[in-house]
Parts: sequence; C-alpha cells; structure tokens
Amino acid sequence: MSLPTADPYVPDHGDRSYAVRRYDLELAYGVEGNRLAGEAVLDVEVLERTDRLVLDLAHLGVEKVRVDGARLARHRHRGHRLVLTLGEPADVGAELVVWVRYSGSPRPLRARHLGDAGWEELADGVIVAAQPHGAPTWFPCNDRPDDKAAYRIAITAPAGYRVVANGELTSRRRRGSSETWVHEMDVPMAPYLATVQIGRYETTEHGEVAGVAVRTAAPAGLDLDGSLALQPAMLEAFADLFGPYPFAAYTAVVTDDDLEIPLESQSLSTFGRNHADPDWAQVRLIAHELAHQWFGNAVTVAGWRDIWLHEGFACYAEWLWSQAAGGRPTDEHAREHHARLADLDQDLLLADPGPELMFDDRVYKRGALALHAVRLTLGDEAFFDLLRGWVGEHLGTSVTTDALLSFADARTGHDVTGLLRPWLHDTDLPDLPPAS
Repeated sequence: MSLPTADPYVPDHGDRSYAVRRYDLELAYGVEGNRLAGEAVLDVEVLERTDRLVLDLAHLGVEKVRVDGARLARHRHRGHRLVLTLGEPADVGAELVVWVRYSGSPRPLRARHLGDAGWEELADGVIVAAQPHGAPTWFPCNDRPDDKAAYRIAITAPAGYRVVANGELTSRRRRGSSETWVHEMDVPMAPYLATVQIGRYETTEHGEVAGVAVRTAAPAGLDLDGSLALQPAMLEAFADLFGPYPFAAYTAVVTDDDLEIPLESQSLSTFGRNHADPDWAQVRLIAHELAHQWFGNAVTVAGWRDIWLHEGFACYAEWLWSQAAGGRPTDEHAREHHARLADLDQDLLLADPGPELMFDDRVYKRGALALHAVRLTLGDEAFFDLLRGWVGEHLGTSVTTDALLSFADARTGHDVTGLLRPWLHDTDLPDLPPAS
C-alpha cells in the first residue's frame, strides 16, 4: 500500500488523515559525538477514518512506540516514514496519544530539488533549519505546513551551552554537567517552523517594544551595533504597518559561523556572524526575517504552491523598512527590481511556481511587486488596513492565495482579484501602475 503525500511540492511527507494538536518533546543532546535521544508525545485528532497513522522521522532509530486510545497492531520504520498500524480503524474525531522513543545521530535530510534541511552540526553547536522538509530530522511529526500545533520543547544539553527554541523559556535547571531548557509555544506552529539552536551564546536584552521583549543570543564579543541593533525599531515600524507583533517575544540567534542565508522560524530568526554588518545587504535580511513573523509564521500557507504569501510579503517589508529608516523609497526599490525582472526569463508562474522554483528569487521579487501594484491602486490607507486585517483575522491559521483574494475584495471593495490575476497566473511580467 502506498504511503501518503500531503503536498506535491514535498513528496512523501505528511498525512492528511489526522492532525497533531500538541507536541511534547523531551530531548537530550550530546554536542560531542552528535547524539540525540528523544521522547515525543503527540496529541492527535483523527480527521479521516483510518487504520494507520504515518509519521515522518528521518535518520533516527525508533526504539518504542505506543498509541493510547487505540490498539497498536504494529509499527514499521522505513526511510523517513514511521507507519503505525492500528488494530481497528479509528473514527473521525477520535483523540489518540502517540508516544515515540527514538535516538541516533541527527543530520540534514536531502530532497530532490529542495536540497538539505534539518538538524545540522556547527563547529561548536547546532542549527536547525527545517524549511520545507527538515522537521523529521529531530522529532516525529506530521510534516505538512497546514498541520499547526502547540509545542513544549525540553532539551538537555551540556552545561556551558545555551539552548534557544520557539516560544517562551519557561524553565531552566542545572543538574551536574548538564542543563535542561524548556520552551513553550502556545500559538499554533507548523512543524517546519519548529527549531532548536544550541551554542555558546550570551543573551542581550534590547528592552520591550510595543509590549514585546526583543533579544539577541550571540557569541561573546560579537558587535551588535550593526544591523542587529535595528531590530527594535524594525519591530515598532512593522507593528504599525502590519498590526501587533503576533508572539510574546522575538529572539535573533547569531551563530559563530558564517551562514549563506538567514533562517526563519516562529518567534525567532537565526543569522550568521556575517549578517551582523551594518550594510544594506545585511540590514534587508534582518527586516526580511522579522517580517516573516507576521507573514509565514503567524499566517502560514496551507500548501507550498502559495509560498509567495510568505516570501513576497517579507521581501516587500525590506523595501518598506528602507523608506521608514530614511533610506531609498519603496517605489524606487520596486521599479529597480521590476526592470531587473523584465530582463530575466518569463517562465515563472507566481501562483504555482513548482518545487524547482519555489525559492527562486523571482518569487520573492515578483510577489513584492504584486503587492506594490495593489498599494499603488488602493492607496496607503486601504492597503495597510488590508494587511493588518489579513494578519489579525488569520492569526494562527493556514491560508491560500484564493483566501487572500476573497478577503482583499471584501475588505477593500475593489477587484483585487482582477488586479492580481496577471501577476499570479501569467508568466509575462505586468507593468507597475504609475506612482501616485
């Protein structure tokens, strides 16, 4: 019998027959030797009558499995799929508790067209970059972007290392040569946004902005006066433009290693030492990752074909920050990138770019330009009211492009659907409206 695929962009991941409502993870990690031991408890709700649950877990050995609320006939772990066969079918609405004990040496998972993602060793610590398919490298999950759950993540690591994970740090206790850190994320979160960062970090508190604690975890001695010093002002500006920041705190983790690109996760972002410089090339990335807290984390795509709802919005936020900070106007950025896109191949369909192009830079820039076209047509007041309403009414949910279009038409009283049709469904690049 074939195993399920929840999203064609990420084959052989996810199961639509059930949803996870809460993950409770108890992990122990040895930095020396890269050994992870875990116990995961998943509170599950059955969505379709089924006699099996398929979880995703890669490169780690399963030691024991239990299902409370149903009889577990057997389990099989092959590749990165953990198949739990039930003794009899579970009906829609049934609530089950799945317990998995596992261990091994975690490493990234490679997928065709998507590259590597997941748990990765650094020179002295760990980084977890799970988008879009790397969550199974460190915990058993229902790996689909629209299966959002609450999380408790407890990690024991050697003393001297700081563990940063999603949500609020609710407890920290030292026992001998190890220390246990417990983080909790109550706002529903997709598996790929769950993360763990382990390193010899010191935390700098930047104070509260609009009731939100802003902090940076970085190696001792790292100069935080460059791009990272702008985070409080960015958060204040984006809260004004997009609505209240959607989580209790925002943390930036800065690794002692250089990173090619920053990493997005819910309530925190991860940067390399190289991203701390004050030049625009790095500042825009700080703004981009912060904007994902609204567009990508609080409001998350139901399927990867709609990735522009994350990347186009975050890219546009870079240009908004530029103007808000007294730099180049947003319209100037937009017209420069429109000219650049016009010189590139016209073979990208923004509404469905395909897995090979889902992270193509044209998705980012064309998505941002589509938003700028809406803004130029509606005017600032209606446009930013639309953004604030979109986030405010969809916090913690999974969304689609069609949902955005329906919402925009109703919210603004304009034919936003018609305006965006060529940007989304034609490959040729539309013209931008004239600046007002």
